Amino acid sequence: MCITGYPKGENMSEMPKSNKPARRVTALDLGTNSFHAVIMDIYPDGSFRRIDKLKEMVVLADRGMDHKLSEEAMERGLAALRKIKILCDNLGVDRIIAYATSAIREAKNGGEFIQRMIDEVGIKALAISGVMEARLIGKAIQHAISLDEQPVLMVDVGGGSVEFIIGNKEELFYSCSIKIGAARMAAQFIDNDPITKKEIKKLHKKFKEALTPLAEAMQQHTVNTLVGSSGTMENIADMIAGRKSLNTSLSLNELQFNRDDFDAFYNDFIGLNHKQRLKLDGLEQKRVDIITPGVELLRYLLQTFEIETVRISEDALREGMILDYIEKEKEKLDLDLKPYFPDPRRRSVFELLRKCAWHEDHSRHVTAMALQLFDALQDELSLEDNDRELLEYASLMHDIGYYISHRKHHKHALYLIRYADLRGFREDEIEVMANVARYHRRSAPKKRHKRYRKLDKPLRKKVKKLSGILRVADGLDRSHYQNVQNLNIDIGRNEITLSITTEADPELEIWGAQRKSRLFEKVTGRELNIVHANELEIT
Repeated sequence: MCITGYPKGENMSEMPKSNKPARRVTALDLGTNSFHAVIMDIYPDGSFRRIDKLKEMVVLADRGMDHKLSEEAMERGLAALRKIKILCDNLGVDRIIAYATSAIREAKNGGEFIQRMIDEVGIKALAISGVMEARLIGKAIQHAISLDEQPVLMVDVGGGSVEFIIGNKEELFYSCSIKIGAARMAAQFIDNDPITKKEIKKLHKKFKEALTPLAEAMQQHTVNTLVGSSGTMENIADMIAGRKSLNTSLSLNELQFNRDDFDAFYNDFIGLNHKQRLKLDGLEQKRVDIITPGVELLRYLLQTFEIETVRISEDALREGMILDYIEKEKEKLDLDLKPYFPDPRRRSVFELLRKCAWHEDHSRHVTAMALQLFDALQDELSLEDNDRELLEYASLMHDIGYYISHRKHHKHALYLIRYADLRGFREDEIEVMANVARYHRRSAPKKRHKRYRKLDKPLRKKVKKLSGILRVADGLDRSHYQNVQNLNIDIGRNEITLSITTEADPELEIWGAQRKSRLFEKVTGRELNIVHANELEIT
């Protein structure tokens, strides 16, 4: 195998080298229940990175959705906006993009509130249509979640409305906004606590009537998966994750549960009263009295459309606003937008690599050798195809810790990978990549290491196997000059022999790989020998 030229089809020389942001922008979603701002740095390649966020529960529809905004609600909203404005000013935000959704859009005095935002806070908001809101949410989910050609049903449960989108990784086939949001339904249909069977029946009747257009659209597509976004769906997912002892400390993005998981949760949840719901981990306090209609809506969707799997997207309207802004302003911002990687996993990894000024040649070379070793040992080590992808990304990112400092750069890599908001990955996948990158040098994995110890036993075994491979591959480029030109692997009963062809003297690479081979030998159960092609074996 020739080592050079990895990865195929990727012209790295065309990638922009600058890692200085072109603009700092805030996307502000003025929802029915909450005002949510995210502050993003936009980079010359069109990627963006979250700098900070602020979420304020305001409950604009405190008197239902068919009335004016109360003075109290408007004051809560303006107080929240002042906090957001102070944060934006302190962080040097260039522009605030504010979109008002259902509650403000429908209120008779919504225009008055928007004018008060301008006069009293200095933030101008646009009241967007429900269809535009749905399309922006769809764009955000496509950006955040690993989708394929199979359509999914995207559902964003807000307080006043629910946005439904049918789409795959490339297209949005259908989008709509329907006025069945959690706060609206709670105000209209729920008078008892806990909810009664009669009230549930009325809710389902309302859902059936309101969702007739969606049902017709669903008949045109084969959909097995629902992707949920925003607070209500995230809270439901967080509560289910807690029941399954899943760690969501890093991210809810790509969290997945099945219909059986939801049914078990639903059976325990639906009979709880306010006081009991307050004790639930994962449920925001200010959502305690309005989440039940959202839970019922999810149950109705899963049953009606026979959906078996639910996934979560942490990206929603705000990220859609940023994507839309980048597309519209790319010429003004002088952005060099190139669709390198439509897959969010690969795209987010390479965005992080560029931001960290990665050692490109060395990292690509090490990755190619690590993947060759993986392919030779996959069956031997009982590894899955998905593990190959995780090893690839961990290998590409293994030296990004240099961006912080040379000293302990392996530990810095773990930190950067864990907290980089990598999209398309489950939390356990992020943990594997971060730990594999961390163990490319120095100590091998040990239970006394905090992050490693917290992993489940199967993940710890996987980290050991993948780290053992990466350590040897990294050693084979100890010079960082890509000296190894070809690598051949021979697996014997008691030993594994690597035959290398080099451009220059091989001693440094052989020494580098052998000094880091102990973990490799432990996980493979074989001695590692390295020979220089056409020369004597060196052990």
